[in-house]
Amino acid sequence: MINKQGLWFVTLFSLILVLSIYYVTMSDDTLSSILENNNQVDNSQVANVNVEESSILVALRVSDEEAMLKEMNDLQTILLDDAATLQEKNDAYDQLLLLNANKGKEDELEKKIKDEFQFNSFVKIQNDQINIVIESNEHSIETANNIIRSIQSMYDKKMYITVKFQK
Repeated sequence: MINKQGLWFVTLFSLILVLSIYYVTMSDDTLSSILENNNQVDNSQVANVNVEESSILVALRVSDEEAMLKEMNDLQTILLDDAATLQEKNDAYDQLLLLNANKGKEDELEKKIKDEFQFNSFVKIQNDQINIVIESNEHSIETANNIIRSIQSMYDKKMYITVKFQK
């Protein structure tokens, strides 16, 4: 029986093999015309897109994504393990559902903060704790309290919300 890793390896190897054969059999004239067309890009067709975000928020998002992917991989390993008990598999499945639900809620809270308060933010939910990092030079207690009230209004039970301002 072939496992998932073996299947992915065979799939990717086949794709690389097909592309390399295509490249080798391509004539020199076709290859040189493709390279010339890539070098002659019309500047009127190029759109300048400038996306700026705080490096702190990006770093937080990247580290959170890495941790979440690692945890999801661990849980999926438990789900696919033949030696795992039914209870362990159920717990792993419930954890995966909770991770996905928290990620969706975090995105929703970031959007709410952006819409209501016009701040870029990073939100992390862990159990009943919500940590919020706001990108701002101003450290306003009133704004932090308003954000906390706004976020708490979305929950029925008491959540422990912290707001941190960073630039």
